[in-house]
Amino acid sequence: MKVKLHRQYRLNFYYIFLIVLIISCNNQNQSNKSKPTESEIGSTKLKFTSGVRSILEDSKGNIWFGSYNEGVCLLNNGKLQYFTTENGLSHNQVRNIYEDKNGIIWFECGRGLSTYNGKELTTYKERNYNSKNEWQVNESDLWFKGDEIKGYNKLEKYPGVYQYDGQKLSYRVFPVTPKPEDGFKYYISTPYVKSKNGTIWFGMYGAVIGYNGSNFKIIDNEYLGLNGPTGFLHIRNIMEDSKGNLWIGNNGNGVLKYDGKKVINFTAQQKLKKEDTKGNSLERVFSIGEDTSGNIWFGTVGSGVWRYNGNSVKNFAKDDGLASRHIWTIYKSKQGELWFGGASPSGVYLFNGISFQRKY
Repeated sequence: MKVKLHRQYRLNFYYIFLIVLIISCNNQNQSNKSKPTESEIGSTKLKFTSGVRSILEDSKGNIWFGSYNEGVCLLNNGKLQYFTTENGLSHNQVRNIYEDKNGIIWFECGRGLSTYNGKELTTYKERNYNSKNEWQVNESDLWFKGDEIKGYNKLEKYPGVYQYDGQKLSYRVFPVTPKPEDGFKYYISTPYVKSKNGTIWFGMYGAVIGYNGSNFKIIDNEYLGLNGPTGFLHIRNIMEDSKGNLWIGNNGNGVLKYDGKKVINFTAQQKLKKEDTKGNSLERVFSIGEDTSGNIWFGTVGSGVWRYNGNSVKNFAKDDGLASRHIWTIYKSKQGELWFGGASPSGVYLFNGISFQRKY
């Protein structure tokens, strides 16, 4: 009898030991699943899926990333913080990001404007419509597109731009007479450019308008002699290089270069149309940038990135580490790096001299 009881005790102890061991292993597995992997710890990879449309490195060292339709993200001390319309953003498409002279961050959204004062993000609602023709140029002004995604609101009425002088946001009307067939010709489609000679340039889908403090310069289809067979302007980016040339990127008509006197079609000049290359082309250009060596870079849809060194043009695509097929923006960091913000898939890429690597 005592032998049987002893055996029973041993069996019970064995079963209990197995149960404890199984529970312990399960808990360990669950614990491992809840812990981030080594690659996830300290990761600064953006979770955007719609694309990185705008970038700003502010005066405090923070980096802001605007998305196509998922709001904006702040990178601060290695941590990512996301903001959407639920947090005070006027719209989840963030086209451009600027910092004013007081350190306030401005977000030019698909609809409206928002600001960040270091603590909170709010929609900026104040507007002045009483001085639409009082154009002026000040050194620290910021300029923004109209409030609507398409067209003009009842107070804007006509094509124009908002000017912020540090105190007041005022609407200025462009010296153009829209026609019913113009469609979105005068809707602003690019960040503004401050030229070295003092001219402010505004890129619209169908025109580029410059203002130097006294006169306007208008580059449009009529000025260029464009028509149906040649293809019309569809401007997606403008950039002034270190030599004072204004580069105009089009979705379909390639790159134009304006030296202050004449405009040339750079894409046609370099024989980089589809009919010439039979592959990747320089026709659908959405972003332009210049690196510290003076090379001009062009971001495209479907044809990777192109680099112009003053003599020849070189193409970089998926085989060179550039996974994104749509490069929305090219941004120069304070360290002089060029960051390429893209979509399909989303990400921010850095060129290391040989190939591209994802940075954010």
